[in-house]
Amino acid sequence: MEENKNTAEANQQPAADDATPDATMLQAEIDKWKALSRKNEERFKSASQELDGFRQSQMSDTEKAIEAAKVEARNAALSEVGTRLVNAELRAASSAAGVTLPGAEFLNLDSFLDEDGNPSSARIQEFVSSLPTPSSEPTYAQNIGLGRQGSPAAGQLTREDLSRMSPREINEARKAGKCDSLMRGEI
Repeated sequence: MEENKNTAEANQQPAADDATPDATMLQAEIDKWKALSRKNEERFKSASQELDGFRQSQMSDTEKAIEAAKVEARNAALSEVGTRLVNAELRAASSAAGVTLPGAEFLNLDSFLDEDGNPSSARIQEFVSSLPTPSSEPTYAQNIGLGRQGSPAAGQLTREDLSRMSPREINEARKAGKCDSLMRGEI
């Protein structure tokens, strides 16, 4: 109460010389109000804890059992919903990072929950950053003699191409295999 009287008196007193307060005076006021706010918050927390303790001491055995069942049910529900949230967060973080997640059956999703049953962003980011980034090169060797690769007409000459060529160039192209599709009737 004395603090409130002092602050009320300080607010009623006009500024001595300046109409606008100095930056240091303003910062001092801000710090003072922050400190008062923190002090009141601590008082509220301690009073709430004291009230909860008093309520716990006044409960009968059946009320305590009901309260324990409520807490257990709440934790189970948060755990179930929390793993779904973790799964969604993991997928979002991995797609943003461009990495592939291992299958969900290989992950312990409960390890990404914090004490309250909520997803821990720090643990998720740490895990996603530890995953290897996929390479842009193919995993298996390409062009290993498995037959035709690509378009069947790739590198093949058409009738229009042959009309502009001399007989000698046509024979060379035929020997090089550039007329095979035309001779089979594919083009």
